[in-house]
Amino acid sequence: MELFIKILVCLFAGAGAGIGTGFAGMSAAAVIGPMLITFLGMPAYQAIGIGLASDVLASAVSAYTYGKNKNLDVKSSLPLIISVLVMTAIGSWVASFLPDTAMGNTTQIALLILGIRFIVKPVMKTKEHLAETPKKQRIIKAVIGGIIVGSICGTIGAGGGMMLLFVLTTFLGYSLHMAVGTSVFIMTFISFTGSASHFLVSGMPDILTLVLCIAFTFIFARIASVIANKAPAKTLNRVVGVVMIVTSAVILAVNYLV
Repeated sequence: MELFIKILVCLFAGAGAGIGTGFAGMSAAAVIGPMLITFLGMPAYQAIGIGLASDVLASAVSAYTYGKNKNLDVKSSLPLIISVLVMTAIGSWVASFLPDTAMGNTTQIALLILGIRFIVKPVMKTKEHLAETPKKQRIIKAVIGGIIVGSICGTIGAGGGMMLLFVLTTFLGYSLHMAVGTSVFIMTFISFTGSASHFLVSGMPDILTLVLCIAFTFIFARIASVIANKAPAKTLNRVVGVVMIVTSAVILAVNYLV
């Protein structure tokens, strides 16, 4: 019975995380971490590590799919990638000293608000909008955004994808398809850095839970990213908004009611 519950929790966690990653560029840890903590009683630091590890392949396959559809910008996002990776490693080390209760609901509330924003005010920018921002200004914004995103992702293991999406669309002028594709590309490296840091500090977590979460998240991320790349910008905005709202609402409900 215990094994069945573990598989079921990993399936639902992986499905939610994979769909969120493929459609909205969300961090899998935002879904997997809270679910493992709540339903399997796993220590927060280990649960976050598993969530980040699950994000590696899920983000990689999503980035590959977006890249095939020419919705990925690596060159312009390099300053963002470097600053995010550095701060993720530092944040992960800091997180090892924080109590389990430090993982609050602030990220989920921000996710809820951002989801509503994508529905009410869709991002309809095109690839040409990116060139309108001066290069120097874009680099400064990218570095500042990367420091903030990396600190959040490394410390609480969640919200990195959401914050990246916000930085890419609002401050750097990316179209939504391009922002999601670039976000999952960056999240591949963030997740690898964060999960490696977590496992080096706390040791390897439960292997079965780790493998199940990675597998389920990968499968659903692949399916979601294929569908997302075929969707018009307005439709993708709505789907991204709904995914964010549902995910945050479910996690908030779980945290308060279970």
